[in-house]
Amino acid sequence: MIDLYYAPTPNGWKISIMLEELGLPYTVIPVNIRAGEQFKPDFLAISPNNRIPAIVDRAPADSGPPFSIFETGAILIYLADKTGCFLPKEMRARSVVMQWLMWQMGGLGPMLGQHGHFALYAQEKIPYAIERYRDEAARLYRVLDSQLGRTGAYVAGDYSIADIACFPWTMTHKAQGFTLDDYPNVKRWYAEVRARPQVQAGLALGKFVKEPFDEQARRNMFGQAAKEMGRKS
Repeated sequence: MIDLYYAPTPNGWKISIMLEELGLPYTVIPVNIRAGEQFKPDFLAISPNNRIPAIVDRAPADSGPPFSIFETGAILIYLADKTGCFLPKEMRARSVVMQWLMWQMGGLGPMLGQHGHFALYAQEKIPYAIERYRDEAARLYRVLDSQLGRTGAYVAGDYSIADIACFPWTMTHKAQGFTLDDYPNVKRWYAEVRARPQVQAGLALGKFVKEPFDEQARRNMFGQAAKEMGRKS
């Protein structure tokens, strides 16, 4: 029913976890982002931002032709609406989930991504950039910790697409030099979500091939290849 264009990254895990949670049949179409497959025309027709993941629903609710969706927040909302799961219909509860989903999309993911880039991947270590994004990442962890303390359960109360969006990015905490001991509510929530069988299945969906992370892979993953394509077009 669903084609999942996927690579094993926090954003990819959001959708593999969601599909496992929903129990929808899906086919994985690997996209080797280190090799630059995200720039191929057939993938760009589905994901014009040349980023994974993307999906194609071959059995959309309107019974029309296959329908493609890109951007993880949009995919999560689409799948939740399609199935009636993990996104409340009641106005207030739905709005709370949507607020925290947007918080992840606009804050937690991008800021952790920038910190990871400058602290772990950038060949030139720029202290200002590392400190700036580390401070913002720590602030966002505190925001998440406070919210989980208020709910005593999941991000928006009940388990929802807000948790499915946030959790994969917290999977990077050790690599990024954070300890969840500093965020006890996040630590409790992280353990509960991590223990879900569907989450484990979504995380187990493929791994990067053990290949050299060379200069070409850097260009493909960190924007230089896209810049070069722009000059040619």
